[in-house]
Amino acid sequence: MATKPQFSFGISLSVLNHLGRNLYRSFTTVLGEAISNSWDADASNVWIHIDRDSNSFFIKDDGSGMDATDFQDKFLKIGYSKRKEATASSRNRPFIGRKGIGKLALLSCAEQITVISKVRGGEYVGGLIDNRGLDQAITDDLTPDEYPLDTVDMTAFASYIEGHDQGTIIRFQNTKDGIRNSSDFLKKTIALYFRFALLDDSFAIFLDGEKVTLDDLNDLAEKTEFLWSINGIEDPYIAEKLKKLKERKDMTVGTEFKGFIASVEKPRDLKAIGTAEKASIDLFVNGRMRERDILKHIPTARVVESYLYGQIHFDSLDDDIDRFTSSREGIVADDPKFEQFLGDFKTHVLTPILEEWDKWRRKHKKDGDIDNDAIPAKERKAGELFNAISGEYTLPAGSTNKQKVDAWVDALSGDASFNFASYAECFVSENLVRKFIADQGTVLSTEAQRDITEWKRKETQNKTNGNVMIDLRLNNDDKSYLDMAGLANLVDRTGSLSTDSRTYRPIRDALMHTALLTDKAKRRLTTVYDNIRARIIALLS
Repeated sequence: MATKPQFSFGISLSVLNHLGRNLYRSFTTVLGEAISNSWDADASNVWIHIDRDSNSFFIKDDGSGMDATDFQDKFLKIGYSKRKEATASSRNRPFIGRKGIGKLALLSCAEQITVISKVRGGEYVGGLIDNRGLDQAITDDLTPDEYPLDTVDMTAFASYIEGHDQGTIIRFQNTKDGIRNSSDFLKKTIALYFRFALLDDSFAIFLDGEKVTLDDLNDLAEKTEFLWSINGIEDPYIAEKLKKLKERKDMTVGTEFKGFIASVEKPRDLKAIGTAEKASIDLFVNGRMRERDILKHIPTARVVESYLYGQIHFDSLDDDIDRFTSSREGIVADDPKFEQFLGDFKTHVLTPILEEWDKWRRKHKKDGDIDNDAIPAKERKAGELFNAISGEYTLPAGSTNKQKVDAWVDALSGDASFNFASYAECFVSENLVRKFIADQGTVLSTEAQRDITEWKRKETQNKTNGNVMIDLRLNNDDKSYLDMAGLANLVDRTGSLSTDSRTYRPIRDALMHTALLTDKAKRRLTTVYDNIRARIIALLS
């Protein structure tokens, strides 16, 4: 560094402190601020180098850089924003920064932060900010002129300035919470949250020498089964990674926003990016994430929420009104335009997805949305039982008959749900009547004894033919051999239970033999069982 001008903050140190030097608490947020600054500076590349042994890291870019005037009057002037001069960079990139206080993020995560920068053909300028010294200066109520930035030790930057024609390099020493996340986790996080890096071929991010790419999201993509594309979003993640979806729908809604919502196979798959974070439905403005997990503003308490992730892009939120919190990690609560967005999103996107997700899940033999009352509880649970059982008959991928067998299983789905539920109804109702008979001390009739003797004979013969020597029934109670018709004759011979049970018997017997029933038989069985259930409840009462 040829010259050593004195640099100082362009704001009262006490005001600097009150603005919130600790607004940015996560390491990811600090990375995001630095990456956003590089984007606004028209950089083509950002290099992040992490040294966990020394608890420090470097961020370097090849952007337009700063001369001494820029560093003093723009970088160190808290509140300076490039938007005062233009809305986009020379590369026509919309500026991400707005208030000019994002640099406070760079002061929050380490004890010492050193910034050096240069324009093409110029010399490096910069300074070292020591938070311990800054704390003391604030305590002593010094003026900015009385607290100049420390001189930079350029030897620490030797390996980073080689071949660096222009741009900015920032060194963070002794990060406050340590660098706990692995490089793999950080690459996934960057790929997921800093979309402008992957949507623009002119911008690249490198972490410890490895370029952050869509491949860092492979594990999340592989566990994604459904996709809803909104208003024609063009996203390389969708085009390149989500090629093996089970279902996809392109939604066109009358809104200004666009994006995508995706669903994973299991809720835990959303933690594919790491153990501490999970993918969610996030709101992006001009390529930068502005609100994590927008569903927290419009919760539905439906199980499907725990399966969804996605990105909604709504650049119109970036207008003449500043809608973002001072921390830049969210949108101001109760902002009218944001509230309108949430309402439109819930009505036109989320609500239809909730219904469709349930249909798609059941179609692909997975548990659906138990909170969707459109499907009766018995039918839903019976369908889930069928899915669990039929899944055991799934042939391995590549099997010759896989497609044919899958079709056979699919064809059984509707009938199985009805039969499973109907069997459960038979089981519960008939055993309740047996217990009622025992409780009442009802004496078995001659007709009942005759039926029981015949059923015992058949059972003995069948066991002999099958060489079965074990007991089949939990007990040999005679009543266990009677079906509903025989039971009804004991407790309600002249009542509706006996009448309905006679109609019920042939359909019930067909059901117990795993036959598929006609639609008329299903309707008749349902009606008769409603009557039987009502009568049993009356008897038990």
